[in-house]
Amino acid sequence: MEKSELLPPQLGPTAADQSLDLNNRGLTPGDLRAVVALLPLLPDLETLDISWNDFVSGTLRSITQQMHLVSKLKILRLGSCRLTTDDVRALGEALEAIPELEELSLSWNSRVGGNLPLILQKFQKGSKIRTLELVDCDLTSEDGTFVGDLLPMMQNLEVLDLSINRNIGASLNSIAQGLRSTSNLKVLKLHSCGLSQDSVRLLDAVFRYLCELKNLDLSCNKELGGGFEDSSAQLAALEHLEVLDLHQCSLTAADVASLTQVIPLLSSLQELDLSANRKMGSSSENLLSRLRFLPALRSLLVNGCALESETFAALAEASAYLPALEIVDLSWNKCVGGNLKLLLEMLKFLAALRVLRLSSCALVTEDVALLASVIQAGHLAKLQKLDLSYNDSICDAGWAIFCQNVGFLKELSELDISLRPSTSRDCGRWFRHLLRAVSKLSKITEIGMKRWILPTSQEEELEHFQQDHRGSIHFDLGEGQ
Repeated sequence: MEKSELLPPQLGPTAADQSLDLNNRGLTPGDLRAVVALLPLLPDLETLDISWNDFVSGTLRSITQQMHLVSKLKILRLGSCRLTTDDVRALGEALEAIPELEELSLSWNSRVGGNLPLILQKFQKGSKIRTLELVDCDLTSEDGTFVGDLLPMMQNLEVLDLSINRNIGASLNSIAQGLRSTSNLKVLKLHSCGLSQDSVRLLDAVFRYLCELKNLDLSCNKELGGGFEDSSAQLAALEHLEVLDLHQCSLTAADVASLTQVIPLLSSLQELDLSANRKMGSSSENLLSRLRFLPALRSLLVNGCALESETFAALAEASAYLPALEIVDLSWNKCVGGNLKLLLEMLKFLAALRVLRLSSCALVTEDVALLASVIQAGHLAKLQKLDLSYNDSICDAGWAIFCQNVGFLKELSELDISLRPSTSRDCGRWFRHLLRAVSKLSKITEIGMKRWILPTSQEEELEHFQQDHRGSIHFDLGEGQ
């Protein structure tokens, strides 16, 4: 049979038979048999992705037995395939047949946990693996130790993602020792890995060996708090670091004081996430002020940090020195309410701003009136996403002024003005201004208005509006509307 006849057209190979992408295609057992039959006809295959297909479970051996026929394979993705222990064993036996393999993704397969040596034990020194993804695989502490022993064999490794494996924190000592041999590593993700204060010390001793690291994710490790107090100095050695994610790490005032000495030295930093660290609110004034030394910073997330007026003022002042800033999230910081003018005065310097999130900031009518004036002046010309949700203190007059000016945001694609889940309110006459404004915005697709109640007359207006615009804009009014 011709290759094109073996699979339905939507499943067929692409890119001159070098890539077979079957990710989330709802494969049936019959489709998998077709894949098995197709592999011998693809000797130049370099990418095979069958992630998010439940029917792979228990049948992977039929595919791995053909691996020797696609020995040029460089990328193999098997994420969320419900792999069984037999699948895991079959994969381990097949890896020898694909020596050119550079990327292996096994994420979201819980049976990998406890069985990792069955898969990776045949990796040889000098392995060409560049990317290893094992997210949420229920890895055990013993698996973590095995990874640490294996890392010296993978000197070409550039991406290591062990996120959401809460048991490997206990074996971080072994992993840290192995990381000393991965000098080419560019991405290290240990999100939600059960890391502790001592983990910071172990990692800090490794950073000087990871000179090429660009992305470091230690987020959602709540026991990490307090660990940076005496162990953050080597973080400054990561001179190429572009992304630092420390959200939800229970950072203490002492951690913030230590990081204040280090983060401003990361001159290549483009993305910084410190969100959901409520203890840093009153102690981050110096840190936020010194962000001015990071001219390449594009994304700053400090939502849910319990910022105080002084720290917010320091951030507002520093933003004038961050011309590349594209994303700012200040949500869930009540100090912004009534003080938004401090930031708005600096927005004229942020010509690149694309995303501004101010959800649950206790904004008042004066704040949105000032925001409207900044919009009208053209200082937010590139804004694509604006979140003003959960600011229930804004009166109808404030929403009217805002809606009369939102039409100046020509690049806007998403707007959220939803109310809190515990409240509801009748829409004022400003809704007509909103419809008139968004009718001029060619790129807008989503408007969040949950818990705003439309009277019958406004429902009819919205219905006519949607007919005129063929439903191209989704108004999310929540349940019941």
